[in-house]
Order: sequence, then structure tokens, then C-alpha cells
Amino acid sequence: MATAAFPTRDDFAALLNETLGDNEGFEGRVVKGTVTAIENDLAVIDVGLKSEGRVPLREFAAPGQKADLKVGDEVEVFVDRVENVNGEAMLSRDRARREAAWDKLEGEFAAGNRVDGVIFGRVKGGFTVDLGGAVAFLPGSQVDIRPVRDVQPLMDIPQPFQVLKMDRRRGNIVVSRRAVLEETRAEQRTGLIQSLHEGQVIDGVVKNITDYGAFVDLGGIDGLLHVTDLSYKRVNHPSEVLNIGDTVKVQIIRINRETQRISLGMKQLESDPWEGAAAKYPIGAKFHGRVTNITEYGAFVELEAGIEGLVHVSEMSWTKKNVHPGKIVSTSQEVDVIVLEVDEDKRRISLGLKQAQQNPWEKFAEAHPVGSQVEGEVKNATEFGLFIGLDNDVDGMVHMSDIAWGISGEDALNLHRKGEMVQAIVLDVDVEKERISLGMKQLERGAPAAGGASEGARVNKNEIVTVTVLEVRDGGLEVQAGDDGATGFIKRSDLGRDRDEQRSERFQVGQKFDAMVTGFDRSKKPTFSVKAMQIAEEKQAVAQYGSSDSGASLGDILGAALNKAKQGK
Repeated sequence: MATAAFPTRDDFAALLNETLGDNEGFEGRVVKGTVTAIENDLAVIDVGLKSEGRVPLREFAAPGQKADLKVGDEVEVFVDRVENVNGEAMLSRDRARREAAWDKLEGEFAAGNRVDGVIFGRVKGGFTVDLGGAVAFLPGSQVDIRPVRDVQPLMDIPQPFQVLKMDRRRGNIVVSRRAVLEETRAEQRTGLIQSLHEGQVIDGVVKNITDYGAFVDLGGIDGLLHVTDLSYKRVNHPSEVLNIGDTVKVQIIRINRETQRISLGMKQLESDPWEGAAAKYPIGAKFHGRVTNITEYGAFVELEAGIEGLVHVSEMSWTKKNVHPGKIVSTSQEVDVIVLEVDEDKRRISLGLKQAQQNPWEKFAEAHPVGSQVEGEVKNATEFGLFIGLDNDVDGMVHMSDIAWGISGEDALNLHRKGEMVQAIVLDVDVEKERISLGMKQLERGAPAAGGASEGARVNKNEIVTVTVLEVRDGGLEVQAGDDGATGFIKRSDLGRDRDEQRSERFQVGQKFDAMVTGFDRSKKPTFSVKAMQIAEEKQAVAQYGSSDSGASLGDILGAALNKAKQGK
């Protein structure tokens, strides 16, 4: 019987290499294995190596779900190491899924396709997303089209994402949910906008309100409802008519299919109040309205809902010129107006506020006919006269020639001061030109009466008149020009050139003598002077008959002048 040969050391080495020679190629690869047992929360998997490996069951479950795994299932795992210190194979389901997911994601990213994933965690600046094994970062700004306060309802739900960036070497993936929503919305908008047409009436929901209008959701696409298209009546802010969330019926006014912009209107669904406006508001008719807006150039008055007219600043008041309309009327004030002009095509109505009130010049003329006496305050002095404030805010003018008899120019203007109350006679009223002419000198004693009077009743400066002594005083004489002329005063120093002639007691009441009118006092009374008359007569005589240096005496000169005067008579 032959004796069997025992294997040598080389034989053992060959046998070991035969058994484990290919095992070194397993490491770092994804291989298929069979579940041989489930122990507690571990799955025992045989991948054909010398020993089995154990993988946590959680690696076989989707985020937030339990693992659906049983003995005999075939699974893919990643071989980290063929054998650890315990003699077991080091396997990983997560690594297997990650490697497979990266391979798939690279292909989808290159093709620009969407990928499915689940938001499962929150990190600084965003969220983590499981893309079938690969973990991606979802920035907070890419979660939705609009900021999302609560992301909890979006977590642990499979949903599509768009890969924005990926770097396998660094293990970085950035995805966006917002890009998918925008693309989907754009597709829906394109489809919806094709189904709409101008003039169509549709229901919508108010989504946002701004100063210039409101955005209305038409079922996937927004339209702008401008504030001017909300109503025919004036709307200062859309919030006066609309609230967010309101369901409104609107009409499509314009559609720009290239920019996908839609303009909407609500007033277009109402009857146009401007139709037949010319017939409803005839020129010259009086209406009651409400002030809705005030500008520098006038005020807008609402005659009815949707129809406003403009009262230009020039048509607001008969007497208040060059003032801001806000000083004449106020917003929401009820006023009466007269229709001045109507233009239906341009939707304009011109109104007059002052025309609804009686012309104050007409009213003044009725109450104060020519020749009547009025009283007023001196409002202003100009180079040609005084303006006097009268009833109903109208002014009358006293020309400088009508201030006082025998005086004009600056001398006449200086007789009165601004704010002084004066009396005057109405000389003329021109309603069309809005002018009232007054006279003050006509009220003076001795002034010509209405209808004419003798010229002799007037006294003028430098005129020599015969006066009658009315009263003798220590300081002078109170005298009257003519029989019924103006009264005035002669100061003691003006009673003569010589000192003896300046004694007032040498005169008696009723005595008559000649004197010169030298001026007027603040009360417009004339002032007289005998002295000034004597000086004037001497100058005149010297000029006619020679000077005192020619050898002729003053008595000779005055005597010659007197003889000539007698001969002239």
C-alpha cells in the first residue's frame, strides 16, 4: 500500500492564494450580496468572501422610514475592507448607494435633467437633501419662489430638484427646488396665457397691493390691475377698494405674449359715466359737488361717481387773486359750481366756482349807486392814487386828483396813511373791468355838488381869494373863502409882513379881506396867508415896473401898479 504524500508549505500557500487571491480586488467596489440573517438592528450579508459582513438596518431605509429587508434579499453593498480585526468583512450600504447615486447624478446633471430627492435635515444657510444616497445642499433661497417661513411640511417628502453644481472629488452637490417651480410655473403660464384673450372677463384673487395697483392671480399667472382702472371715480390708493385675498371679477385689457404681462381692469365692467356728459352737464348750468383734490393750478370737484371737473385757480374767487387754491377751498368741501366747458372726448369739464356767486362789483353797484357815500380802510398807496377796502372784499381807487381840492401828486397822497379809515363818494363802477372809482375831495365843505357847481366855490393852492372872518383867536383867524366856500385858518404870523399887522385882535368877525391859499392841512382844510399874498404882489410889481435899485421907490412902484389896475377897470 502506497503512502500518501503530505502537502508542503508551498502547497498551503497555493491553496490560500486560490481561495483569497481575488479577494483583494473586492475592496473599494460595489458588489452584490445576500442577506443571510437579521440580528437586532443589523443585517448579516454574504458577498462571497471568507467571512460575512454586518450592516446597520437603517442604511437600508429611506429618511424617516423603516427598512423593508428580509433574509434571502439580494442587496448591493460597498466593500470597505475584506477583513477587519474580528475577521469580518467591512460592508456599507450607504457607500454603495452613494457611489451609485453619484454615477446617476453625473449623468442627469450633464443632461440638465431633474432629480428626485428628500429634504431630511437643516443646516446653516439651508437644508440637506438625500438624492438616492448622495447628500446635497439646498440653500434657503432656493427652497421656493417666495420666502418660506415653515419648511417642515416640505421635509421627508420625495420631490424633484434641479442640480445647480456638483464636485465629486470634494463631495459637494448644490440643488434647487425653486428652479423646478419656476420652470413648472413658466410652462403653466405659457399654457394659460395662450388660453386668454383681450376683452375676456375672468375671476381672480388679489395677491398683492402696491401704491400703483394690485396683482391678481388668474389661476397660475398674475395680471396687473392698475389703480386708474379700478373705478371711474377717483381712487387715491388701491387699498381703499381691495384687500389681499379678495376674489374679483376683472376684464383683460391687454396681453403681451412675449413678456407674458397682462393688464386688467375693473371699471371697464361698469357703465361709463362720461357717455352723454355734455347733455347731462350743459354749459351755464349750476351743480353741487365735492372737492376731491387740490393742486397749485386749481381744485377738482366730483359731480358724480366717475366724473370730476376742474375749477382753475382763475375761476375760484372774484376778489382773491394769486392765492393757492387750498386757501379758498378744502378737500371734501361741498361747493356749488357752474359748468364752463365740456369735452367728452378728452373727458374734461371746466367749472367755475366764482360764477356760482354774485359778482361783488355788481352787488356793490346795486347797493352803492354813483353819488352815494362809502367808508373804508386805506389798503395801499400807489403812484397814482389810494386803494380803499370796501364791502365784499372789493377795492375802490381814489385817484390822487380826487383826494383833495387844489392839491395833487405826492402832497395829496401824503395826506393819508395805510390803515386809516376814510370816507368817499362813489364816482363810477365798471363791473366788466372790476373797477370802482371814488372821490374824497367831493365830501369837503365847499366842494362842487353832484350835478355841477360854480368854479368859484373851489380853492386852489397859490390862489388869492376873498375870505370872511369866522372867529378871532389868539393864534390867528378862522376864515371862510367866499360866501359858502372851504373854511381854513390864518396863523398870527401870516396876518401881515409887519409886526403891527400880525395882531389878530385888530380883526372882527364878518370882516372881509384878501389872502393867498398856501396849502392844505391833514384834514384837507386850506391854509391862508396875507403875508404870502403881499410878498407875491411885491415880486410881481418889481418884475413889471423895475427893481428898487433902478432909482424908483417902492411906493412909486406900487403906486404905478395901482394906477394901472384902476385904469384896467
